[in-house]
Amino acid sequence: MRLSSMADYAVVIMTAAARHCGHARVSAQQLADETGLPTPTVQKLVSKLSAAGLLRGLRGAGGGLMLARPAAAISLADMIEAVEGPIAMAACSERLRQDRPTHERPTHERPAHERARHDCTLESACLVRPHWAVVDAALRGALAAVSLSQLAAPGRPAPVKPAQVKPAPVNSASANPGPGTAAPAMNEISA
Repeated sequence: MRLSSMADYAVVIMTAAARHCGHARVSAQQLADETGLPTPTVQKLVSKLSAAGLLRGLRGAGGGLMLARPAAAISLADMIEAVEGPIAMAACSERLRQDRPTHERPTHERPAHERARHDCTLESACLVRPHWAVVDAALRGALAAVSLSQLAAPGRPAPVKPAQVKPAPVNSASANPGPGTAAPAMNEISA
């Protein structure tokens, strides 16, 4: 899995904004200058991040952008979801279907992940589909565990502890076929 460029840039922008936390407010142009991102891209992302409640703009003298809440209360998951929508590994994920208000907006106004068709030929009989929610929750949990304050901290990042994942039980009969017995080929396995 790889973040889109826009999600990556959103994290870069939020990290730059967090470095101003407690100091003067910052403009979209200043964020563009500091990050090296094009001003129109920064403006577009500032709009999305503001709509998601991560940035707040103040008008007038002394106005500018600031974090809408403390950096420690903004997670990497929050930033990614502000740009990409719900974190989901598969297009058919239940999380995508539960979170999307398909009837509330015209199709052309919906994010790409909501407009996408689910053309999977296995969708109606897929045995994996019900399990994507667990995967999505684990991924979101890992991203939610990283705060903006951690990302904005100077110096080297703290080491990441490996996730405590229990391996799935393995049926020893199918994992280790007996002597003279070949493991089934992928096309021989029926669902």
